[in-house]
Amino acid sequence: MTKPVCAIIGAGEGLGRALALKFASNGFDLGLVSRTRDGCNAAIEAAAKGSGQARFFSADVAQPDSVESAIADIRSTLGEITILIYNVRGGFVSCEPLDMTYEALEQIYREEVIGAFAAAKSVLPQMIEQNAGSIFFSSATAAFRGSADFPLYAIGKFGLRALSQSLAKAYARHGIHIAHFRLDCNLDVPVMEKLYGAEYDPEKLADPDGIAESYWLTFKQPKSAWSNEVELRPHTERWTY
Repeated sequence: MTKPVCAIIGAGEGLGRALALKFASNGFDLGLVSRTRDGCNAAIEAAAKGSGQARFFSADVAQPDSVESAIADIRSTLGEITILIYNVRGGFVSCEPLDMTYEALEQIYREEVIGAFAAAKSVLPQMIEQNAGSIFFSSATAAFRGSADFPLYAIGKFGLRALSQSLAKAYARHGIHIAHFRLDCNLDVPVMEKLYGAEYDPEKLADPDGIAESYWLTFKQPKSAWSNEVELRPHTERWTY
């Protein structure tokens, strides 16, 4: 029997790994997209633990043709995509707005908005035809407020949220569940222990597996009660409104 397919664009060692494990454990095959295979190794291993087939597909999210090609390869190799998760984090660089370059601004827009649109555009026609499907976008609090210190990140996430809302308003009536996930937190990934040093406290960080569980629960929502905006944070997080 053919398994449903989950495509994750940005399948790294943190949330990408946790999402791969969660969906593989629930009967999905995984199409994992990253620039290099090394970036997907943790997610591939996690999918295997979850008894799912996982395949690596290379793409540069800043190049829409590359994203479209990867999605086409997933569909031809594994089958039609049931859920697409765009899990890309670009432009987290500190600078003042006047120090932004045109090149950096174009790059963040390509990574956060054009790449996300290329991915969604590649699966939406098939989902509309089937009157079913899910598209989830991993995002951040930066999508809700500008920043004097991280303007590139905020600009990219604002655009991603606008894209998510626009797609949801246009295609929910076709049975497509589109959701924007505001991750108001830092994730407890391996680099964090090194970054925080003696101040490292996992209680103050979000567990990627817990975040992935929330993605799964959102995926399982009935059509009569869909979430299109999902906020997630650990219980210790100071809200950043």
